[in-house]
Formats: sequence, structure tokens, C-alpha cells
Amino acid sequence: MKKIVLAYSGGLDTSYCIKYLTAEKGYEVHALSVDTGGFSEQEIAEMEQRAKFLGAASYKRVDVTEAYYQECIRFLVYGNCLRYQTYPMSVSAERMFQAMSVARYAVEIDAGGVAHGSTGAGNDQVRFDLAFELSGKELEIITPIRDMQLSRQEEVDYLAKHGLDWPAKKGTYSINAGLWGTSVGGAETLTSHQSLPEDAWPIPVTATEPLNIDLDFEEGQFVGFNGQRFASNVKAIEALEAIAAPFGVGRDIHVGDTIIGIKGRVGFAAAAAVLIIKGHHLLEKHTLAKWQLFWKEQLANWYGMMLHEGQFLDPVMRDVEAFMESSQSTVNGSVHVTLHPHRYVLNGITSPNDLLGAGFGAYGEMNKGWSGADVRGFTKILSVPGRIRNAVNK
Repeated sequence: MKKIVLAYSGGLDTSYCIKYLTAEKGYEVHALSVDTGGFSEQEIAEMEQRAKFLGAASYKRVDVTEAYYQECIRFLVYGNCLRYQTYPMSVSAERMFQAMSVARYAVEIDAGGVAHGSTGAGNDQVRFDLAFELSGKELEIITPIRDMQLSRQEEVDYLAKHGLDWPAKKGTYSINAGLWGTSVGGAETLTSHQSLPEDAWPIPVTATEPLNIDLDFEEGQFVGFNGQRFASNVKAIEALEAIAAPFGVGRDIHVGDTIIGIKGRVGFAAAAAVLIIKGHHLLEKHTLAKWQLFWKEQLANWYGMMLHEGQFLDPVMRDVEAFMESSQSTVNGSVHVTLHPHRYVLNGITSPNDLLGAGFGAYGEMNKGWSGADVRGFTKILSVPGRIRNAVNK
């Protein structure tokens, strides 16, 4: 029996993989769940029980949420990273940390291979495979769902034959939860025109009255809200998610280009991530200089694309991270937000580094740091290149 490590999420695909790889292929499967902030203790217990019932030789859970935040999420906040101005890359980011953890564990227990439950049509297969290829050890990569082109119903039927009845809703929707949001895929997201039904979303909308909340930032990092500080940035994000998710904010359907070249569509619910990124962006517009904002936007967009396409381990990513972090020393203060059912409003900011209140003038009203004659001279000099072009080109 060949020893392999399976990236085990507890979902339909990876549950199928345990039974198939043990019963049909004779592998010694060691199931590893890599927690990036998406599992409760009850879910972990259920996953362990299910893994062993399906034939796993062992089950282990590793929690990498803190490393996930420190090494990745905070840079997504610094960069205001939204894929195509929409998606906070909830799954894009966490998959690399899950894959790297699986590869490390395989090396640790001297396994000869690694397995994952990705299909052959999405991004995750590339992310997992890349991380495994860069693990430093020649690992066989085993992918039953991809290789056999299985439908979700075929997986449900197979598990039922082996004594595990999969709940109907779980078979209908593919849900991936993590610290930075939850993705939701189903029949509707395979079309170009259908939206997800209300019962597909992980958190129902129960909030009915508006709520004012102040998001607090220190050197670009979200540290709490309404003056309340938390033991860690991770705890602050989790607390904000608990308050904001029942408003239904941060929900959307993202349409993007996959790494392999086809279009993809997926729903996501990421209340905390969207509020933090949008709030941080507003705070930066008050506290950073023009060219800082310009170059951050260019580099952060590229950084997000590289991360989305599985290139987190490329050394240039560390260089871009250093640039983004160096820009954050003045990004301090509070962002005033009002939550409403299904929407939010950014009302404004309060910051000791607010460049808007520097006293040089009031936009559209009064100049204090220069005279009208200064502007006439400035504008005349500014026009010189254009006047030269006009003179030469008639």
C-alpha cells in the first residue's frame, strides 16, 4: 500500500477521494485538513469521523490561519486587492496555504504521493499541482475527480453505495469557507444569467435595522471596530464577519478568467473582507500621496493576478509585498460605515494623517498656500510642452 496525503476539506469531492483511493486503488490515505479559518470544532470532529469511516489510515488538522493572515491577507488589504474589482480572492489565497501545508506534511511522514479533489476545469488544480511540484520532493500527484471527469451526482451515488448518504443541499452546492470569505458554486453559477437562490448562501439575511460601525486601522492593518481591540487581527476579522454577514453585504457573483483560459463564475459571501478592503481604500485616499496611490494600484492589481494564478511562491511577490508594506505607515484612523440590509455606505474617515485637513485650502472654495498669480505662472509653464507641439505641428 502506497502512503499518500490527501488534501481533505470534508466536502463531497475529497470524501469521494478517500473511499475511492482506499477501496479501489489500495492506497494508504492520510487525510489532512488545513484550516484557514473556515472550520468549527464540531465540523472538525465530524470530518475526522467521516474520514475514518471512509477508510483513511489517519486524520490530522493543522490550523494555519495566523500564518495565512500574516503572509497573505494583510497584503491583500494593503493592496485593496479585488479580482476584476469584485472578488476578494477568498479561495485563491487560501488554496496556496493549504497546498503548501499538504506538501510539507507529505515530506514529514515520508509519503510517496499527494492527492486533491479538484476538477479538471478550475483554478484549484493548478494551485495544488504547482505547490506540490515546488515541495522539494518528487511526489506523485493523484487526482481522481479530474482524471475521471466525475459529476457531483456520480460521487453522491458512489458514496451512497458505500454507506454514506450525502445531504441533498451539500450535493447541490460546492461551498468553501475560510477567514477571507466563503465561495458558493452550483448549477446557477454554471450559467451566465442565473443568480444564486437565498437558501444557497451560508448566512441568511436577518438584520433589518441600519447599524453604524467604525472600522479601525493601524498602519494599514484592520485592528478592530468601535474602539474595541482584539487579541489578533484574525480575531478582529472574525468578529466583524459575525456582525456584518447577517446584513448580506459582501455577497456577489464573480466572473473571471481561469488560469487554464476559460471563463468561470462563482458566488461569494465575504462581508468582512469587502468592508475592510473598501474601508482601507477610502482611508488611503485621505492619507497617501498621489503617486503612492497610483503605483500601489498598478502593482497590487498585478500582485492579485499572480496570487490568483498560483504564483504566490515566486520571489517577486516578496518584493511587491515590501513595497506595499512600506506605504502603510500613515494609513491610520477610523472609517465610518453604515450597514443596511444588502448594502453599506462609507460615510467618511477620521485620521491624524488626513491630508485633506492640512490647511492649505478648501477644494473648490479657498486657496491659502498660494496666490492666483502663482497658479497663472504654474499653468503657463505646464502648458509649454503642448504649445511647442502645436507650434511644430501647426
